[in-house]
Amino acid sequence: MSPVLRYILTALIAYLLGSLSTGLVLAKIRNKPDLREVGSKNTGATNALRVMGLRDGILVFLGDVAKALLACWIGQLITGRLEGAMLAGIMVVIGHNWPVFFQFRGGKGAACTVAVMLYCFPVPALLSYIVGIALIAIWRYVSVGSIAVIIAYALIITFLAAPGNAIAIAWAWLLAAFLVARHHANIDRLIHGTERKLGQKE
Repeated sequence: MSPVLRYILTALIAYLLGSLSTGLVLAKIRNKPDLREVGSKNTGATNALRVMGLRDGILVFLGDVAKALLACWIGQLITGRLEGAMLAGIMVVIGHNWPVFFQFRGGKGAACTVAVMLYCFPVPALLSYIVGIALIAIWRYVSVGSIAVIIAYALIITFLAAPGNAIAIAWAWLLAAFLVARHHANIDRLIHGTERKLGQKE
């Protein structure tokens, strides 16, 4: 198989994996409401936590992390290069956010993103997690922590982990752009003081 076909196959598999929405599947199994119709109306772990409870919120988070790690591993396996994992990471996030199996209405991609970060550049990811966890602990806004994590990661990639590596830098900022864009409503609520804190019920 040619290198181009390997990357095309990687992108397709990763997108389809991302489209398998853990939150929607689990809500269906539990006979819970469609997460796209309640709470913040997205399929991610934070909304699942508020709507379905702690146990299911954790399960959704772990499921989204698992599919992202699997996609990156498959991407590297197929292409034989880290760039394959990076491509898979972008595509699994796209699939999660705009899933073909669920009318292109998905989550915000935070759990998938932190998993992709860890697989592709582990040390910058761990350092970024510290920043995000600290901010969530202080302010209890998951959205603030999520945005801080990816911005910190992109900055570390740019100036410390891979300076001069245009592909890695562009990739990191593309991940950041996706995550920040998907949190536009959270950013608006933060500005207006209406954003819900961690553990606060809908």
